Order: sequence, then C-alpha cells, then structure tokens
Amino acid sequence: MSGRNALVVGPTGAIGSALVAAMTREGRDRGGAWTIYGMSRSAPDRRGAFAHLAADLLDPDAIRRALAEAAPVTHVFYAARAPHGEGGVENVPANVAMLVNVVEAAQARSGALAHVHLVEGTKWYGVHLGPHRTPAQEDDPRHLPPNFYYDQQDALEALQQGRSWTWSACRSNVVCDFAPGRARNLTTVIAAYGAVCRELNVPMDFPGTQAGYDTLTEVTDAAHLAGAILWMSARADCANRAFNVTNGDAFRWRYLWPRLAAFLGVSCGEPRDIRLAEWMADKDSVWDRVVARNGLAPRPLESLALWAFGDFVFRQDWDVLTSMARIRQTGFSAVVDSAGMFETQIAQYRAAGILPGSH
Repeated sequence: MSGRNALVVGPTGAIGSALVAAMTREGRDRGGAWTIYGMSRSAPDRRGAFAHLAADLLDPDAIRRALAEAAPVTHVFYAARAPHGEGGVENVPANVAMLVNVVEAAQARSGALAHVHLVEGTKWYGVHLGPHRTPAQEDDPRHLPPNFYYDQQDALEALQQGRSWTWSACRSNVVCDFAPGRARNLTTVIAAYGAVCRELNVPMDFPGTQAGYDTLTEVTDAAHLAGAILWMSARADCANRAFNVTNGDAFRWRYLWPRLAAFLGVSCGEPRDIRLAEWMADKDSVWDRVVARNGLAPRPLESLALWAFGDFVFRQDWDVLTSMARIRQTGFSAVVDSAGMFETQIAQYRAAGILPGSH
C-alpha cells in the first residue's frame, strides 16, 4: 500500500475530483496514503488535495516536462475529454491522441507504472444514438463508428501489449455529485428548475416526453464511481477489463419525479414535451428573485444548470439500463439509492447557500 503515486488527468471534472476525494479518504481512513498529481492545461481556481501539473494533453513534450517534476507515477486515472456538446459524435482523433500522449509519457518516465484506468461511459453502447440492447453488457457488439471510446480502448490495449502494467475501464451513466463549480450536473438541473417553478407558482412538469417519463433509466453517484475505480485498480481479476458502474437501482421518472418535487417544495406536474434550453433561457430574473428571497450566494443561473444536458437526459425515449453483474462477480457489492442520492446532494447545495430550502 506504499509508494502509490497517482496521476489524475482531468482532476477538477466530475469524475476526476471524486477520485481525488476518494484517494484522500482512503489514505486517511485505511493508511497507505496516495501522492496525488492532477494534470490539466490550466491550474484549478482553488488549491486542492493534489499537486497540479500544467500540460496541454495534445503536446507530448509538455506532458513529459510536467511529469519530470513529479515522482514516478504508479497509477494513471484518465478522466479527460476533448471539448464537446451534448449527444452526437465527439472528436475521435483528439481524444485518442490525448490518452496516448499521457500513457506513453507515464511509461517512459520510469518502470513504476502499474495500472492505467480509462473513464468511459454508456455512449459505448450508443445511448446517444437511440435504443440499444438492455441490460447492456460489457462485451455487447459495438455500434457503427465513430465512437471515441472504441478507439481509446483499442489504443490502450495496444500500448499495454508486452508491458507489465495493466488497464481497466469504467462505463457509468449520468454522473451526479455535489459540485458547485459544475453546471453539467443533473442534480442541479432538477433542483434549479424546481426552484424556478416554485417561484413562478407553477407545477414542476417533467420537461421531456411521455415515453421518457415511463422508461427505465439509471444514474451514477460520483463517490460510488470513484470507489469502484479504486477497486478495479487494485484487483488482479479486474486487470485488462471494462466494467459497467451505476448506482445499481434503475428507476422510472414517473415514480421518482413526484418525490423530488415534494422534496423541492413544489407541486408535481405532468410530462410536458418542452426543451429546457429554450424555456429556461429567459429565467435569469426569476432566479435572481429566488437568490434574493432566500439569501443565497449570488451566481448566474447558467453557472448552476446546463439545460442542454437535462434535455439530453429527459428526452431519452428508451430504456437505459446496464448490467452490473461483471463487477459484482469481483466482489464489489456497493449500491446507492438514487432517490436518496438526489436528496442528499440537494441538501448539500442548500447547506452551502447555493439552492433554496423547501419552505
């Protein structure tokens, strides 16, 4: 458990920040502390529990120079992505080049590299394209490319051939967290939408289709995912394999939406086929009233909720369900109650003075 030097690529993102927190807790609670380095182009706004290494991931020389300032890395946790919009095809060449540059630099730094973890997602199964086989299993056939996850994993497998280090990959769906600096978070999309509905004294309609209201779906708690990733990085039976990781309790919005509305202190509406990116575009002044009425920290509504992300999730008219059998067979048995997760995270935002209470 000693001499573990982690490089988290994308340390301030949804998954990278959860990994940094999980490694910090593990070192404090179980001993065998991690030395954590975080690599990104720009330094974070606030000092975190990691030493920052500045590098453009498309510049191999910059990555090598940055790693020369760190202890030999034993674990790489790759959670970075090239800039992208919601849904659709993401930049394949850039995403592959960024990953390859990091791994090649890490293994060239010394012979200490033991494991590389690649963060993937349910876009592997084509969730962004429409209906797919459910419950999705890790070895399901690939869809017609392009899909940058395919190229990244293929590149990682090729880099690992003949090397002593191993790799693993996780595939999560809709990662949620208490993350005040991140608008791409379903928790705050729902909560901010509910607060605006309450201020306007209108029901909190489900902003999607009737089919999307009734289908099965799932989400992933960021801390839960981080625990699973650390589990994979330490077990021989997880080596060179990919694993689905979600909360493990698929739900239908039909039954969860009324509970969330009640928690937010607003009446529950009905499915209404609207797009949040359009209907919330003129609600800044309403949000300002919410902030003033509740004594919240002043911040623009757009910094709290990325409405296009909500539209992507709420307009999925097909089941989104992945099998957790593979990782459970390794002994990872943790599950998260998704309704409780949303309520806990909203309560954290309330305690931080970012979201209003229910009364």
